[in-house]
Amino acid sequence: MAGTLTVWKFPTATGADTAIDTLRELQSENLIVIHDGAVVSWPEGAPKPKTKQLNNLAGPGALTGAFWGLLFGILFFIPLIGAALGAGLGALTGSLTDVGIDDKFIARVKAKITPGTSALFVLTSDATMDRVHERFAGQQAELISTNLSHEQEAQLRAAFAE
Repeated sequence: MAGTLTVWKFPTATGADTAIDTLRELQSENLIVIHDGAVVSWPEGAPKPKTKQLNNLAGPGALTGAFWGLLFGILFFIPLIGAALGAGLGALTGSLTDVGIDDKFIARVKAKITPGTSALFVLTSDATMDRVHERFAGQQAELISTNLSHEQEAQLRAAFAE
């Protein structure tokens, strides 16, 4: 079964926290299977966002903090570090591309998650999409998603699973 890495962007720094409750409800109703997730919250005026893995939502085969650290590093922190890490960045982004997270996805997410916003990153499968969209309708969430094939999800798990 193929999984999906979804990113929901919210127009406030706390919107993603509200969405976690919605995901819990959807999972308890068997409308989605959550494999792992993380939240990015970027308060207005802060120099960089805060990130946290959602260990309490993660299921069997959850990804390690290394995956989220790599993804968030590329998205938000490495450009601030400077050229010192530039040489290794190509190899890191290449490994993400191998599992379906490409430069276009990275660029879209970087452009959308800005000070004063938040985002929920979730690796899911078996979602009843119309019901999921229905539940998020009132939360002003903007959905960005990359669909991972079964093979790409297996590669992602092999590379980053605990």
